[in-house]
Amino acid sequence: METIAAIATPHGTGGVAVIRISGPYAIRRAAEVFAPVRGKTPLEMAGYTCAYGYFMQNEERLDDVVLTVFRAPHSYTGEDVAEISCHGGRYLTERLLRAVLCPEVRLAEAGEFTKRAFLNGKLSLTQAEAVADLIAASGEKELQCARALREGATFRRIQRLSDVLLEMLSDLAVWADYPDEDIPEVDGGALEKRLSALLSDMETLLSSYDYGRILREGLRTAIVGRPNVGKSTLFNALSGCERSIVTDIAGTTRDVVEEQVRIGSYRLRLSDTAGMHETDEPIERIGVERSRQHLQAAELVLAVFDTSEPCTEADRALLELLPEERTICVCNKSDKGLCWQPEGDCAETVYISAKNEDNLKALEAAVERFAQRQGAAWEDGMIANERQRDSLRAAVEAVREALSALQMGMAFDAVTVCLDAAADALLQLTGERITERVADTVFERFCVGK
Repeated sequence: METIAAIATPHGTGGVAVIRISGPYAIRRAAEVFAPVRGKTPLEMAGYTCAYGYFMQNEERLDDVVLTVFRAPHSYTGEDVAEISCHGGRYLTERLLRAVLCPEVRLAEAGEFTKRAFLNGKLSLTQAEAVADLIAASGEKELQCARALREGATFRRIQRLSDVLLEMLSDLAVWADYPDEDIPEVDGGALEKRLSALLSDMETLLSSYDYGRILREGLRTAIVGRPNVGKSTLFNALSGCERSIVTDIAGTTRDVVEEQVRIGSYRLRLSDTAGMHETDEPIERIGVERSRQHLQAAELVLAVFDTSEPCTEADRALLELLPEERTICVCNKSDKGLCWQPEGDCAETVYISAKNEDNLKALEAAVERFAQRQGAAWEDGMIANERQRDSLRAAVEAVREALSALQMGMAFDAVTVCLDAAADALLQLTGERITERVADTVFERFCVGK
C-alpha cells in the first residue's frame, strides 16, 4: 500500500492548517521532516500522542508545528498516520506539503483517506458516504442525519434486513440439500408472511430517500396564485431580499424567479410564479403555463389568496388545481380584514400580511411541520443518495419477485434465486460486496484531504 499525503483543512488563510500522511511510510516520513524540541522522535512516539517541534527541509526551519501520531490500526484510515499542524497560510501549507512528498509518499486523490478507512474495515460504505454528508451539511437537520448515518444507523438497519433474508435462505437451503434428514418442511404460508413483512420494511426504508433528498437539496416549493395577491411580496419576505419586482400592476411577474431560502431547519428551493389566470397575451400565457408546470412538480405549494377581497373566478379555478395534501393555503392581506377563506383539505391554512411581514413565523412553522411529516424516523437509518437507492430498489424488486413466485405456486428454487439476488443487492449497498469501479465512483465526490 502506497503512502499518501494531502492538506486536510480548507485551502486559504487561517490560524492552523493540517497536513495528513497515511500509509506504511507515514511516521518515517514525519521523522525525516520533523525535529522535536525535546523528547522522543516520531519513530519513538506512541499512538495518540503529540509533540511540538520544527518542520525542517535541508536543515532549514520552515515552520513551528505540532506533530500528532496515530499507530495502525487505531487511526482514521486504519494505517499509520501522522498529522502535522502548522500555521495556516496558503503558500506555507502548500510548501510544507511539497516538502512531504517524495518517492515514497505521493499526493492523495479525492476521498482517498476515507476510501482507505472503508477498505480497512474502519467504516461501512454507508458510513463513509455519511462523511461527505457531514462536510456538506448546511443546517441542523442535515447535520443530525449525517451524524446518525456516520454512526452506522443505516448499516444496522440494512443488516437487520439482511439477517432476515439470510435466515430464510438458510431454511430453504437446508430443506433442499438434506431431503432425507428429519428436517421440518418449509411452510409456504409462513414463508409468504415473512416475505410480505420483509418487503414492507424494505419499502419503508426506500421511501426515506425522499426525505434525505429534501434535506440535501431542499424542498421544491412553488408560490402560486392569481395576479396581484402578493406572491412576489411573500417571495421577497421569505428570501430576505428584493428578488422579485413588486408593483400594483397585475401580471408584473411573467417568468419564474427562483431562490434558495432556509425556513427553520429546512431549505426551500423557492419559485415565485406568474399569476395564474386566463389571458390572451402571448408572453403572459407562457408564464401562466410555466406556473402550472411548477405547481404540478412542486413538493410543497404555497397557494396565496387575497382574502381581503371577494373570491374570484381565478381563485376558484386555482383551488380546483391544487394538490391538497401538498398545499399550504396562505390567506394574505389579513391586515385588511377577511372576506372569505379557502375551503378544502389543504395541509394547513395560515393568515398573514406579507407586506407588513405579519405572522410570517406561523407560515414558517407550518412549512417546518410539513417538511417534518415527509420524514421517517431517520435516527434509525435512511437512504441518503442515488447509489443506495438503486441498490435497495434492486433488493425490493427481487423480494417482490420472490413473493410473486411463491404466490404463483412456483418451486422454492425460484424463490431462492430471487432472494439470493436481494441479498446480493443489500451487500452492495453496505459495501460488503462491491466492485472497484463502484468504490471509485463513491469516493471521487469527496474533497482531497478527506
